[in-house]
This record gives sequence, structure tokens and C-alpha cells, in this order.
Amino acid sequence: MRCPFCGETNNKVIDSRLSKDGNVIRRRRECIECTRRFTTYEHIEDIPVMIIKKDGRREEFNKGKVRSGMKRACQKRNISINIIDTFIDDLERDLREAGEKEIPARKIGRKVMEKLHELDDVAYVRFASVYREFKDVNDFFSELKSLLDNR
Repeated sequence: MRCPFCGETNNKVIDSRLSKDGNVIRRRRECIECTRRFTTYEHIEDIPVMIIKKDGRREEFNKGKVRSGMKRACQKRNISINIIDTFIDDLERDLREAGEKEIPARKIGRKVMEKLHELDDVAYVRFASVYREFKDVNDFFSELKSLLDNR
């Protein structure tokens, strides 16, 4: 780390603290040459998780898109937005911890459907109708029939 005052690289850390969210480390440093103090911040470099879409396109994982889809499916249902946000945060963490740089969109869709199935059957069917691209009423009936059979 170069001193911002004299440019020397020889310095020592006086104090280190974590940020409130634990993602950044604040360090107070002292330059050995000029004895002036300065602050640096360390954070983990984010490697984006790429999503492989059905048509083969690749795009960066977007929590906002997942949130939007789940909110639409849960509209006018008794499901807290906090539950949705917690699930999405957990999903993003799981994707990053998996260590894969590219993940098929269908894998994320399945996880969302599993969570909605656990939360609310109506929200699940709403999401499934878009995700699985239901073509007609028969697709709805077959999904509802499998839901009822599993009860």
C-alpha cells in the first residue's frame, strides 16, 4: 500500500475494524517514512455469477429480476416481502458459494418454484405458469391436479 502523502510503500497497520455488514475491513495505517496516518478499505472482489438463459444468452445474476417475478406471483397473497428478500439473499449466497461461474436459469427457476410451493400454492401456480410457459388451460389443470394429488 502506497502512502498517499509521500508515496512510500513501507507502512504499518495501527487498527483494523469490520464494517457493520462485515463485508469491508477498515484499516488505519501509518507510513514509516513520513509518519502520517491514512485509512484504507479492503473488500472482497465480486466475481459475477452468469446466468445461462434458455436461448443461450448469458447475463449477470440480477436479484431485482428474481424479486420482481416472485412479487408478481405473490401479489395479493399473505406473503411478507421480508420472506422473499431473505430467500433471494440466501439464493444469491448459495449461487456464489457453489463456485460455478455460469448457472442455467432453469436451476434458479426450480429453486424459486420450490420456495413458492412451500409458501403458497396460488403463488406457486402463478409463477409456474410463466416459468413453464403454460400454453392453455389444460396445463393449469394438470399442474393443479398434481398439487392436489401431493396433498
